Amino acid sequence: MNLYTLLGVSRDASVDEIERAYRRLARRYHPGINPGDRVAEEKYRQIEQAYSVLGDDARRHEYDRGVVASPAAEGRASVSFEGFDFSGPAQGPLAATFAELFADVFHEAAREAATPSRGGDIGLTIRLDFESAVRGGTFPLSVLRQDRCPQCAGSGRVPRAATACPACGSLGSQRWARGHMVFTKPCSTCGGQGRIVAQPCRPCRGAGVQARSEVVTVVVPPGLESGARLAVPGRGHAGARGGPTGDLYVTVDVAPHAFLRREGRDLHLMLPVAVHEAALGARVRVPTLEGPLQLRVPPGTPSGRRLRLRGRGVPSPSGRAEEAGDLIAEVQIVLPPVRDERSKALLREFGALNADDVRAHLFAAQGLEPRG
Repeated sequence: MNLYTLLGVSRDASVDEIERAYRRLARRYHPGINPGDRVAEEKYRQIEQAYSVLGDDARRHEYDRGVVASPAAEGRASVSFEGFDFSGPAQGPLAATFAELFADVFHEAAREAATPSRGGDIGLTIRLDFESAVRGGTFPLSVLRQDRCPQCAGSGRVPRAATACPACGSLGSQRWARGHMVFTKPCSTCGGQGRIVAQPCRPCRGAGVQARSEVVTVVVPPGLESGARLAVPGRGHAGARGGPTGDLYVTVDVAPHAFLRREGRDLHLMLPVAVHEAALGARVRVPTLEGPLQLRVPPGTPSGRRLRLRGRGVPSPSGRAEEAGDLIAEVQIVLPPVRDERSKALLREFGALNADDVRAHLFAAQGLEPRG
């Protein structure tokens, strides 16, 4: 049987001419179009066999040399159109939905499964006291992450003695149908090799990664505010199939201070001052993050006045002293406790010596006499 004559093409016909001839004849003699016609069925089978040889360059070359190739020996991935009915039910255990067919035809799933992917990022929060956040430093943080499996080096598979692939019967390819549409693809189990040379790694169950806890040292620059986010590269989850590792992102949560309040790089505090200190002036001790310091209170200082200590606030992340904030102390005059008669007598005497009405300006603003 001359295969060229069967398809109605010449020996020097191009691949496109052979393809067009095959499709034209396949539509004419398809069993679905000629139900019950045994002659058409046999003709269709011959056309299929002829195309399986002439449609393959290597087998066509062998045929032209006189070597009879077996049309049943399918070695390449192919899609054979045996009609155009997509409504028929799936055939066989390897049948797929219509959407899944084309994913398998173009091997997208296989390519994605074999492509290394980046590991996921991890987000954690570290809680620091006020002083530690202002000073900065290094702090340990326990992290539970997916790390690369040491047994399989992240590949998810370990070598084993070669055996025949049970999924494809050592053919290296799988064939299935959807209605009258027949597909052939490389076996996903053995990767088209026809034999199994590796097996899933037992410790990681083929995932290539294992969960483990480790302590990561987080470097906190001085002066960070609550809500600041730090990145620790390469301390996220390990990537699948040897892909790059993700990153660790640490959010800083700063606890409030007992008496200090932060505004930018400046620190604020309420400074209690006794009446006599405010009236006569004094040098008082002020608590700071570096320890107590002396602050001068000028004579006649009223309540609410702000006194500033330069450079005693939050340090600059760059470490430059001139960029550090200030400590601002707001004076709050505190009345002394009157514990005995002597103290009362002294206060009366002080009031008599300073008899000016401290509320006189309120009445004067309205043109009223302060007394009366």
